[in-house]
Amino acid sequence: MTLNVCVAGASGWVGKPLCKAIAATGDLKLVGAVARSAAGLQLSDVSEGTNPNLVVSGSVREALEAKTDVLVEFTQPAAAKEHVLTAINRGVHVVIGTSGLTDSDFSEIERAAAEHNVGVIAAGNFAITAVLLERFAREAAKHIPSWEVIDYAKDTKPDAPSGTAREVAFHLAQVGSSEVSYPVDQTIGPKESRGANLNGSQIHSIRLPSYVIAVEVIFGGEDERLTIRHDAGVGAAPYIQGTLLAIRKVPSISGLVRGLANVLE
Repeated sequence: MTLNVCVAGASGWVGKPLCKAIAATGDLKLVGAVARSAAGLQLSDVSEGTNPNLVVSGSVREALEAKTDVLVEFTQPAAAKEHVLTAINRGVHVVIGTSGLTDSDFSEIERAAAEHNVGVIAAGNFAITAVLLERFAREAAKHIPSWEVIDYAKDTKPDAPSGTAREVAFHLAQVGSSEVSYPVDQTIGPKESRGANLNGSQIHSIRLPSYVIAVEVIFGGEDERLTIRHDAGVGAAPYIQGTLLAIRKVPSISGLVRGLANVLE
């Protein structure tokens, strides 16, 4: 069965190669593309190797006028939730790659997905190495009860922590909260130096030139440490295969699934 796919953020860093990858498959058909900066242009002028007859839309609402099975969301946090809810309300499954959505955003999305009986897969990072980091960190947390997360990204990234770090914290919370020997709220000095607590994990976000995305989880036990780290390069290729996997999987689920690790098999 061929799935009709719309990509929101078609002119973006992931969106361009993703559109090309979808066009090259035999089981996925690109029927919509959204990019406000390229609205009205032919998609082939934005992403080489795609359908020259497909015109880029300026909004998700407009693009979903075409029969669509799956919306892929790779835009900005401020617009992402509205895009996702628009698709859900039309009975369209959604794959979310946009970072910066909060737990309350996901709660709203989960309720809407359950109400309309559609599937949503959200991942802070679709790279297989990032998915494995989440899985290995969750396993390590079962045996080492104290950890902290360091989140690295480029200096211009507006959201913190990154979507990847948020997903790691979400999955670690399924095991429990990190044990802290000295209470953070009793820190002598600026308490912000101990990072932010998210779902029971202390997270430190670093924003500097030369980084793309990296997440490090450091586990500490008595006289021993374990570090698990994911680093991404400057290209979008690592995210493409994971996103294609999510597109193919999402019609078979109902409700919200957070993290590609839960559907990796």
